[in-house]
Amino acid sequence: MSTRIVAVVGSYRKNGTVDAAVEAVLAGARARGAVTQTLYLTEEQLGFCTNCRVCAQTPGEERGKCTQDDALEPILCAIEAADAVVLASPVNYWNVTAIFRRFMERLLGYAYWPWGQVAPKVRSKKKPRKAVLIASAAMPGFLIPLATGAPRALKTTAQMLGARVVGKLWIGFSSGKEHQQLREGVRQRAQRLGEKLV
Repeated sequence: MSTRIVAVVGSYRKNGTVDAAVEAVLAGARARGAVTQTLYLTEEQLGFCTNCRVCAQTPGEERGKCTQDDALEPILCAIEAADAVVLASPVNYWNVTAIFRRFMERLLGYAYWPWGQVAPKVRSKKKPRKAVLIASAAMPGFLIPLATGAPRALKTTAQMLGARVVGKLWIGFSSGKEHQQLREGVRQRAQRLGEKLV
């Protein structure tokens, strides 16, 4: 049976640096027989978390369901059926984009947090899938984990989705041109990360 990989892209622009990097990761995985799917958060009807915490009240390992009727449930079902995820966002104002953050905040159902409990607890410590994290920024790539909150946000999202991180790609100097091309070395690294997901 083929490895299934779902990519969640929090970029506002298609065919930009993040989109190209995600596609390179998926191409590397497809070269090894994987089946891939890309979800662009800009194309999904996804509401804001209202902090009602209904999804976090029932104990047990099963994910709590959100009461909102939008795209969250189909997105999470696709990820839960996958063997691996790619989580990607440009850095905007020192963190992931607002649309990626909106998605991240909607993952509270993976935690148990009844009223009166000080903090949420992740429902399951199982990590059945792999994850690759991708972020791009105008700054040098090595500064992304040092100077921004994007890596932590991406890692937290992976943990909530039951994924263990097997690779990270921090892409620097990504805003030099209006239509910045992915450097060949970065593309090759991305493809090798895709191979690790299979």
